[in-house]
Amino acid sequence: MKTSNQKKSLWTPSRVFATMVVLCLFAMFGASSCSSGDEKRNAPAPPPVAVNSPPNPVITVKPSQPTRPAVITLPASVTDAELKSISGGPIKLAKYSGKAMIVNLWATWCGPCRLEIPELVKFHQEYRAKGLEVIGLSTEDPEESDDKVRKFVHDFNVSYRIGWASPDVAISLMQGTDSIPQSFVIGRDGRVVRRFVGFNPNGGTTVQIRQAIEEALATKAAD
Repeated sequence: MKTSNQKKSLWTPSRVFATMVVLCLFAMFGASSCSSGDEKRNAPAPPPVAVNSPPNPVITVKPSQPTRPAVITLPASVTDAELKSISGGPIKLAKYSGKAMIVNLWATWCGPCRLEIPELVKFHQEYRAKGLEVIGLSTEDPEESDDKVRKFVHDFNVSYRIGWASPDVAISLMQGTDSIPQSFVIGRDGRVVRRFVGFNPNGGTTVQIRQAIEEALATKAAD
């Protein structure tokens, strides 16, 4: 009887209400993006640091969208970094100069990433012949997540290159926004056409990414 009374006292009306509020908030926002705190890890996420370039243009997954954000280039610390890949040699973004490109930050534990990646696979297959490259960079520890990432690639039939973002590269790309997925659509001239933070299959994100790809492919390579 004592145990039963203790259990009943835990679920007071106020606690039931608070729990319902939390669940409703999770349902509303959980499908849009994940943050580094969502992954159960012992090590804390690294703090954001200043970058020598202005903030990237951001497109969120909300209905109202900026029509024409400013564009910049990725810093050399990102394009010149040699990043570990799941196969072959290291990934170096500078080697894709002259091609339209999507750089996607993701993780195997991130629900919205699992929704976005099949769309990125479709885009890669559709636009690859026109010069689009897609690079997926996991924000997880490469040693701890190697098997999980490889299984993910197999299960999701990922056709584009997959590797890991080093902590410095991840921080530079995120620029203080630790939400994932983050996708950077980059033109042939090396400039960022659009940056997407989060993914909402019902919020028009897929359509907006397609529009950004078309714009990126229409740019001319830098001399």
